Amino acid sequence: MGSVALRQIQKRYGDTPVIHGVDLDVRDGEFMVFVGPSGCGKSTMLRMIAGLEEISGGDLAIAGERVNELAPAARGTAMVFQNYALYPHMTVAENMGFGLRITGTPKAQIKEAVGRAAEILRIGHLLERRPKALSGGERQRVAIGRAIVRKPKVFLFDEPLSNLDAALRVQMRLELSRLHQELGTTMIYVTHDQVEAMTMGDRIAVFHQGRIEQVGPPLELYRQPANQFVAGFLGSPKMNFIRCSAMVDAGTGGIRLQFAGGFHAPLPGAGVTPGDYELGIRPEHLAIAPAGHGLAAQLQLLEHLGDSAVAYLRVSGSDAMVAVKVDADRAAALQAGTRVALAPDLRHAVLFGADGTAANR
Repeated sequence: MGSVALRQIQKRYGDTPVIHGVDLDVRDGEFMVFVGPSGCGKSTMLRMIAGLEEISGGDLAIAGERVNELAPAARGTAMVFQNYALYPHMTVAENMGFGLRITGTPKAQIKEAVGRAAEILRIGHLLERRPKALSGGERQRVAIGRAIVRKPKVFLFDEPLSNLDAALRVQMRLELSRLHQELGTTMIYVTHDQVEAMTMGDRIAVFHQGRIEQVGPPLELYRQPANQFVAGFLGSPKMNFIRCSAMVDAGTGGIRLQFAGGFHAPLPGAGVTPGDYELGIRPEHLAIAPAGHGLAAQLQLLEHLGDSAVAYLRVSGSDAMVAVKVDADRAAALQAGTRVALAPDLRHAVLFGADGTAANR
């Protein structure tokens, strides 16, 4: 069993609190991703789970056992760091087996464990090389292999792909997902890259200023963010925010949204309390229409991505800049400075109140 339970976990440096009473359950065999901006506390939390940082308050349990005071080696975890941390004078096989060797594991068992891990990671042909003869991706595989041979209850990954180039990061994301499926071991993965979080995690915990804002499956967080921070952090381009007012439609009794410039439209689904809101809507749920057929806007910039493009527009009567995903053919007909209209698909809209909390989630 490799479940991890956090109960009111706190971290202070002197009198400065950096983790504020976090509660979380990571299920046995789950791939959990901690995501958030730099300085949000995600790596500090991972290091507390590993035993590399002292817990200032609360309880940490791994496989049902409280481990707050246990040494890192006794917790049943194995950590893979951002910087590989390989011994340059050792071969790949020696690096992978080093942790077992210092615990007195017989050589035959070490050789078997290293061979099995090398087969899983497809690096058997590299076992006699030294780190300087390896590429970045190969070094990261060795670091992962060193963790695998220990047969931990929980794998801990601290931004392991951040030193790799873009193409190799994509390849390693696939490799780590395959590895999780093959081993079935609990994995906790820290990243600031929301694409990694969305593509790899069974569930995502979004950290912000030492707290968890929301936990859930990737698509749930993407489609139903609990607050404006989560909505703006997940997604590339991020969710658009446009000021609006909600009012009761005298004819239907439903809610209509009123925008700057006079555009208004009914809000489908459950109603909200009349008042002022920020409309949150994803770039794929906005369409560019002829002027006069939606929310007035002016095209500022086009980013061509080959098969598609991202159009950036300024909403008339406000400071809001919004992003819209368009196909390549539609983008070819657009020019910066053109006045157009934005037609939002309000079936996918999220309204955020003054406190940033989703009102119609």
